[in-house]
Amino acid sequence: MSSVPVPARPRRGARARFLRRRGWDVLGIALCVVLVFPVYWMVTTAFKPTDEINSITPTWFPSSPTFDHFRDAMARPYFWDTVKNSVIVVVVAVLASMVIAFLAAVALAKYRFTGRKLFIVAMIGILMLPSVGLVIPLYVVLARYHLTNTLTGVILTYLTFVLPFAVWTLRGFVLGIPKELEEAAMVDGSSRVGAFVRILLPLVAPGLVATSVFAFITSWNEYIFASVLLSDQSQQTVTVWLSYFYGTSRDTDWGALMAASTLTAIPVIVFFLLVQRKIMFNLTSGAVRG
Repeated sequence: MSSVPVPARPRRGARARFLRRRGWDVLGIALCVVLVFPVYWMVTTAFKPTDEINSITPTWFPSSPTFDHFRDAMARPYFWDTVKNSVIVVVVAVLASMVIAFLAAVALAKYRFTGRKLFIVAMIGILMLPSVGLVIPLYVVLARYHLTNTLTGVILTYLTFVLPFAVWTLRGFVLGIPKELEEAAMVDGSSRVGAFVRILLPLVAPGLVATSVFAFITSWNEYIFASVLLSDQSQQTVTVWLSYFYGTSRDTDWGALMAASTLTAIPVIVFFLLVQRKIMFNLTSGAVRG
């Protein structure tokens, strides 16, 4: 009579590893819920009728979704003016920072000059400074040149904290490009400018995309400098306009406020979704190269 083989019991070590992995999975899911829940509540509140928002019993899903709060938010004074101002500031700041940062990154990575190490140390030091500590000095400098309450002053201010990070990030991408590629192009008859445009620029383009995402998100969501420098409501950015969003004299119009917050977040989300694949690949490749 043949005996039936008894399956071996799982080892304690394997079971402990299994429980440990499941514990980390549960912790990750809980952390994700905590991070996502405020955004979820903001979006759902924007679609809820006013009665559901003011109800003592919270509702997780809007029973009858409405777009009235979005129409109310967009009809508020200076909404479209502030959106236009934010677009102007962000586009100019991102383009200017990418051009300047790329040229500076090439100079730091490809050439040796006096003060190069000191420039890198100073750039890192600027990144370590809290942005709040720069408000008063920048305001004094801009006021001397009559650049307060202007979009030009805000753009110049944004460059002070966007440029150092962009230069440092792009420098890692440029260092990862072998010099032999440019030298081979010059041997084939291309000029230094031609090798720069045809070889170096296309290879660094992924890094420019990844860095521009940081510049876009930082410039679009910035509030402190814009609120200090811009006093005229028609010149303010959308984040400053959102901070002055009130309802009636008795209470806050939470529906319109959440709708306005959702509208403010849409450009960042759309821009991130358009380049998310390049972000994940380029940031990791840049980290390995740097």
